[in-house]
Amino acid sequence: MDFQIHRNGTTPIAELTGELLLESVGDFLDLLANAPSSSIVIKKTSIHESFFDLRTQFAGEIMQKVTNYGVRLGIVGDFSIYSSKSLADFIRESNRSNRVVFVETVDEALDRLDG
Repeated sequence: MDFQIHRNGTTPIAELTGELLLESVGDFLDLLANAPSSSIVIKKTSIHESFFDLRTQFAGEIMQKVTNYGVRLGIVGDFSIYSSKSLADFIRESNRSNRVVFVETVDEALDRLDG
C-alpha cells in the first residue's frame, strides 16, 4: 500500500495512492493497520461497488470499524451516479459528522478531515 502524507493543517492525513480494491472488511482493516495516520483519504474506485449497495451491509460494517477504531475517512468521487435514495440519505448523514465524508475532490477531503 502506498500513501501520500498531507500536512496542510493540524492533522496529518494519509491519502491512499497505490492500487488497491477494498472488497471486504478484512481488506479495510489491513488498510487501517498499514495507514500512517488515523485520518485516511481513499478514492471511490478503491472500494468495491457492493459498498454503495446498502443492502449488502458492507458500508455499515465499514462505518462500524471507523467508529470502533476512532479513524476518520474521506471517500473521494462522483456519487451522483447512484440513484438510491437510501444511499443519498446515508451520504448526507455521514457528511454531517466529519467522521466519514463523501466528497468530490481530495482537497475537499483534506479540508473536512483536518482538525
